[in-house]
Amino acid sequence: LKKSSEKEKSIEKIWFLAITMASQLQKINILFFLTLLFTVMNLFGYMWNKIPQHCNEITPTSAHHSMPSIRPLKEPLVAKKRQLVYIFSTWRSGSSFFGEIFNQDPAVFFLYEPLWHIWKRLYPGDALSLQGASRDMLRSLYHCDFSIFQLYHVPVGNNFTTNDIFAAFFNKVICSYPICSAYRKDVVKQVDAKVCSKCPPRNLRLLEKECLKYNTIVVKGVRIFDLNVLAPLLEDPSMEIKIIHLVRDPRAGENVHVAKSRNPKSNTLLTVQKSPAWLNGKYMLVRYEDFIEDPVNRLKEIYSFINIPLVHSIKLFAFQMTRGPSGSFSPFVVSSRNSTITASAWRKGLTFPQISQVQELCSFSMNILGYKLAGSEEEVSKINNSLLLPPKL
Repeated sequence: LKKSSEKEKSIEKIWFLAITMASQLQKINILFFLTLLFTVMNLFGYMWNKIPQHCNEITPTSAHHSMPSIRPLKEPLVAKKRQLVYIFSTWRSGSSFFGEIFNQDPAVFFLYEPLWHIWKRLYPGDALSLQGASRDMLRSLYHCDFSIFQLYHVPVGNNFTTNDIFAAFFNKVICSYPICSAYRKDVVKQVDAKVCSKCPPRNLRLLEKECLKYNTIVVKGVRIFDLNVLAPLLEDPSMEIKIIHLVRDPRAGENVHVAKSRNPKSNTLLTVQKSPAWLNGKYMLVRYEDFIEDPVNRLKEIYSFINIPLVHSIKLFAFQMTRGPSGSFSPFVVSSRNSTITASAWRKGLTFPQISQVQELCSFSMNILGYKLAGSEEEVSKINNSLLLPPKL
């Protein structure tokens, strides 16, 4: 009632003002007067019914009419700087075993020989002509863009899934949650391919989403023949790529043909010796023989080079994998083995004439990498006689 009385008094004041103004403004056009009158009345009505608002007061809104968050039309994309690593190696150089260490690391997204897909689709042909395509694939993969796999699928673009990726059933990310429930990425343990083969095929989008969670991406490959091919990637300021060049004594093969394939390419070694600006601080040589002799300390050096922490479970895994009960000569099979027996097996597996042939073919590379040439069969037969010298890189 009090509020109603006050409102009536306000209306009376408005009429009083109007009459007073009318008496004084007889010459003013009647239409203008009425417009002015309604404007004054609206002003008083607003002042009377206005609800005061306070800075810290939250006005409740309907769940169906809540205000959307205001965002700029174009949000700047903040590029996530990742540590990218390419394990540069060749066939039968211990790269499968070496790569498995990164495959097991809970903090690493690892891909095993993804360039195989290019070779399967385009080979046979000029292998050198595939180098550009290989580099382009690496660029996409390092950006967690796996749609490029569709280009090399047969038929092209026909529903490529996670299970179609080369060596998918050995890949710890693909066999672990959330891609598959068979394993956990944070538990260091080799996966069983038979178990992983039961994982349901997933859309590549899910794998891309998982890839984006990692700060470190490691790709292992043997199908880049010349390090110079990767120069455009290493020069790209948006990509922090480091090269781990894994080499092995070319004599450590079951036959001369394998030994020839293990011969590091001269172009790469000459490039490394010249130390171009695009390679400064981004290249590390790792000899397989040095690694298996002292895996823990070598790992400390490698992880320091690629700027990621080395956890105890990975050190233990590497040590156990190099201290198995016996040697293993099965290609592409990663298992615990006695690495001392494996590394020196070539001394009994090749005849001295075969060894001499390999040394003649690979003398340039062996000299730079610190692999001493054997001068006699007796020198080869003395297993305790080391044929390792400091590398010249």
